[in-house]
Amino acid sequence: MRSMAKVSALPWRGPRQPGGEGGAGTSGILREFIERQARRSPARLAVVAFAGVCALFTLLLLAPWAKAGPGTASFTEALFTAVSAVSITGLTVVETGTFWTTWGLVVILIAIKVGGFGVMTLASILALAVSRRLGLTQRLLAASETKTDRLGEVGSLIRVVLVTTTSLELIVALMVLPRLLSLGDSVGTALWHSLFYGISAFNNAGFVPTAGGLAPHAGDWLLGLPLVIGVFVGALGFPVIRNIIRTRRRRRPAWRRWSLHTKLTIVTSASLLLLGWVVILALEWTNPGTFGPLGVSETLMAGLHSSVMPRSGGLTTVDVGSMHSSTRLVTDALMFVGGGSASTGGGIKVTTLAVMLLAIRAESRGDKDVEAYGRRISRETVRVAIAVVFLAASVILVGTLTLLEVASVDLDAALFEVLSAFSTVGLSTGITPYLPTAGRLVLVVLMFVGRAGIMTFAAALALRQRRRIVRLPEDRPLIG
Repeated sequence: MRSMAKVSALPWRGPRQPGGEGGAGTSGILREFIERQARRSPARLAVVAFAGVCALFTLLLLAPWAKAGPGTASFTEALFTAVSAVSITGLTVVETGTFWTTWGLVVILIAIKVGGFGVMTLASILALAVSRRLGLTQRLLAASETKTDRLGEVGSLIRVVLVTTTSLELIVALMVLPRLLSLGDSVGTALWHSLFYGISAFNNAGFVPTAGGLAPHAGDWLLGLPLVIGVFVGALGFPVIRNIIRTRRRRRPAWRRWSLHTKLTIVTSASLLLLGWVVILALEWTNPGTFGPLGVSETLMAGLHSSVMPRSGGLTTVDVGSMHSSTRLVTDALMFVGGGSASTGGGIKVTTLAVMLLAIRAESRGDKDVEAYGRRISRETVRVAIAVVFLAASVILVGTLTLLEVASVDLDAALFEVLSAFSTVGLSTGITPYLPTAGRLVLVVLMFVGRAGIMTFAAALALRQRRRIVRLPEDRPLIG
């Protein structure tokens, strides 16, 4: 009787009756479609959701009220801006602060906010909105995006993500607000710009609401430091932020209670920041086109800014096109790595780099296991890291080759733009607005793949396990 009671309490999965509970209404049809697609192919659902959101914001930016001046934006301009905003990249083919109206900027800001949640989390929120609950399939989708192991926590985690990210965005905005007021902005303008900067910085979007961007404030610590903090924290990832918040009030030191993922993310991120800061300062200190005219304090700020933004921030205070080729090469490497897993950053992720370096260290020492902070990293994780790096490098190679063929640009600039698009960074040497339509579409595809493709591919590899009863004999081909 007890088991029968349980069965009768389950939602009815038979033919839907019109007007009944879970009937053939709009919410029921949409819920069934999401669940069916999630069972068949979660990766396909993620890509379709991402494409649908990009299409929606493209249509909104094509409206006459979105563009400043007469007429409307061209399809390429609207599509490029929408994909760049939803993928939280920041590359633009028009001047954001002057080309779009205030309503157009609001659309871009909403697109950034939506894109910051991630494609799979967005699908879960959609399912929650239409059915007022999360099913198992939606929990699996959200779990793969937010890197949560406990399915029962996904629903609460989405609410935590919403509250936490919004709170951090507002904190960055409040940190920027006094400086904007001191620079002469009216209260209304300062509030709007600070909110835009707060959301753009935390989500690593790279969009700015003013003409000229941040170039006039290259060495401004009061304005630049809050943006640097926002980008750095946003690029750590939701699991890291959540882990830090959960362990901050315990008696034991927080560091000891952090997860391995949190430790690897913070240590690798901080190391890349410091290394990039020192190297970029050394290379650009006397460059008259970038740091040369600045004072010591201003140069230190500009160097810190230039080291953090390749993580996926995209906000720039100096002309990237005027940097030395060696500096752009260092920036290329930083962009390729990107931010943390399940973060607003792109790239192969810092934990992927950390796992690769740990595997190299273990191999050089002759260790059988890859270990860090008292934990052993599984072989499956190392294999996924290798696959992600190889796939990302392959996409970048094909993208660079294609851009060189369709546009008259040199290799240095082409590689930089491709890395910036694929890693959803938003930095540019200045060639993007002058690319032909084919070149712009290449970057659109790279931004789409960089935000949706690698994420879903990595999740699929991590969840896919093939069990074999019979294993083939082992052999060792020569390597190196």
